[in-house]
Amino acid sequence: MTDLDASTPGQRLTDEEKLTLKTGAFGAVFLVANADPGMLALFRESFAAAGAMADASGLVQEALTRGPLPELRRESAVEIESVTLPALRRAVEILTEKAPREVSVYRAVVLAAADRAARAHNGVSSAEAEVIARVRGVLGVDATGR
Repeated sequence: MTDLDASTPGQRLTDEEKLTLKTGAFGAVFLVANADPGMLALFRESFAAAGAMADASGLVQEALTRGPLPELRRESAVEIESVTLPALRRAVEILTEKAPREVSVYRAVVLAAADRAARAHNGVSSAEAEVIARVRGVLGVDATGR
């Protein structure tokens, strides 16, 4: 049994489930980046968000940092949102079922990545704050972080 298995006895995530977690997390960052677009901003935001994902631990870190990247079309916020929000919901469901102790880790990492992305370029704009609030709501986290 590996260290990753120890936190979730008998419950491993499938590749599809890992991709769902990754799609939700990366999608949340893309939503923030698209809320206040700009090429330099996108680079800074992506780099900042990557740090939050690398700081994850256990099963969440494995899901977010290994394997293929999700395929997220970035033409419009509506397209990204139509994939991201359901992926975030499903990710919480997967973790609740298979690794309940990891739910809070996933929520924290996604919100930290979104927040770092927003703060990376000229602070958090009102559009970015609205996106983060939507992500927070889908994750089931209130404004106080609970």
